[in-house]
Amino acid sequence: MGFQPDEPYNDLPDLPPERMLENQQIFNELISAGRALAELKGMGNTIPNQNLLINSLTLEEAKDSSAVENVVTTHDSLFKAFTAKTGQIDSATKEVIHYREALWNGFTSPKKNSLLTTNSFINIVQTIKQNTAGIRNTPGTQIVNETTKEVIYTPPLGEQLIRNKLSNLESYIHDENGMDPLIKLAVIHYQFEAIHPFSDGNGRTGRIINILYLVQQNLLDMPILYLSRYIIQNKNKYYQLLCNVTEKQEWVPWILFMLKAIEETANLTRGRIIAIRNLLDETLENAKEALPSRVYSKDLIELLFHQPYCKGQFLVDAGIAKRKTAAEYLKLEKIGLLFSRQVGKEVLYLNKQLLELLSR
Repeated sequence: MGFQPDEPYNDLPDLPPERMLENQQIFNELISAGRALAELKGMGNTIPNQNLLINSLTLEEAKDSSAVENVVTTHDSLFKAFTAKTGQIDSATKEVIHYREALWNGFTSPKKNSLLTTNSFINIVQTIKQNTAGIRNTPGTQIVNETTKEVIYTPPLGEQLIRNKLSNLESYIHDENGMDPLIKLAVIHYQFEAIHPFSDGNGRTGRIINILYLVQQNLLDMPILYLSRYIIQNKNKYYQLLCNVTEKQEWVPWILFMLKAIEETANLTRGRIIAIRNLLDETLENAKEALPSRVYSKDLIELLFHQPYCKGQFLVDAGIAKRKTAAEYLKLEKIGLLFSRQVGKEVLYLNKQLLELLSR
């Protein structure tokens, strides 16, 4: 019957794609994307404390990935909520925090079991959505043009059919077929989006799979390459190219788009890491001059860069200060390093320069 936008696409072809995916243009872009990714991997290893990157950048990705789905929060609300013990968190910010949790859980579990499976996809979406929903088993899921409300895609229907498609995707992910992993990443991302196995949370789950696949392939050591911002900036093109693969099997433009996304995002992230590192070095120098020796320590300043907001309990947990003296260590407003804010019953301390850097 072929593809009909308003009919379940149960004939979605299995992987691998039948069409040849390599051409000179793709090879050229592969070189650029691969080089940018390798430089990012190397740069990540120069940060003395990896938590510094992971905490800040994963929250940044959680915010951007959720924004693709029109779940919008501010940087300040997000970082504040991640630090404070308060029930006064809006639903959008909660969703972003759950995305970050799903990303982190996914990163730590494949370390022990490097397989990306249907079960791991379900774990990711259940963490994002904070429910027990599994594979779609009821009709009604459709992709609709936000402006015209026209149905542009209806994913496959039937739980067993969807599980069969996911099983094929699993095999493709782990098959050593000689294809460059960055090309495979583009194919995997399309196929997961096309299967659309869940009632909600597919986009965010698919973007987490991207990151985990790069780590699994040893192209990154840490989950620090996030394509969500690039997708937001090119949202219409992103969806159009996905549709063109479905309707016309036009793989090459889609693969080129994803390779360009990897290259530009890797370069942007590398610049972000350099900026964080420079700000940390500058802050270490200033704090050493301004703080009494009993208060100053490299560990203290690095802790203030794990995320923009800090509190006394973080110092206690890190073994930097005792509970009675922790607040004293954080009174760095005199040198313009931290700014205190009352949130509920707690006092949080904001590293304003770090927040401004991450909000650019």
